[in-house]
Amino acid sequence: MRSSLMALACLAAVFGPWAGDVRSQNPPAAQCPQPRFTGKAPEEYYSRSNPLAVNPAHLAAGRRLYEKDANPGCQICHGIKGDGMGPLSGQFDPPPRNFACVQTVKGIPDGQLFWIIQNGSPGTSMPGFKALREDQIWQLVMYLRVLAR
Repeated sequence: MRSSLMALACLAAVFGPWAGDVRSQNPPAAQCPQPRFTGKAPEEYYSRSNPLAVNPAHLAAGRRLYEKDANPGCQICHGIKGDGMGPLSGQFDPPPRNFACVQTVKGIPDGQLFWIIQNGSPGTSMPGFKALREDQIWQLVMYLRVLAR
């Protein structure tokens, strides 16, 4: 019985961060807001709004892309909760963007997020995701907005 409880505790410690609601914890105050100095996207992108209607299908697709279907999945760096604490996050300087921080994300226009996802962010380890279709990038932008609530 005791070994079963220990095994469950170990599993909870390992998989706990990936379970439950992505908004269940707020990021530490020291990481919010998170400064970043990524250059402004070209105006034809910067001023764009997400053309997709917010609905469960788009949000679910954005979540799947974020968690596993984008190559690599966003969560590997940004964390399953979007808090910038993914398994590889300690390898990067500057650290991955903390999307769970409302103060950081609310001032970034949709078009800027789209541009960064598509083209990457110079001076950081954020790669461009050229293989994603435009609708997939917009689904990711929509999902990032959910992480910041």
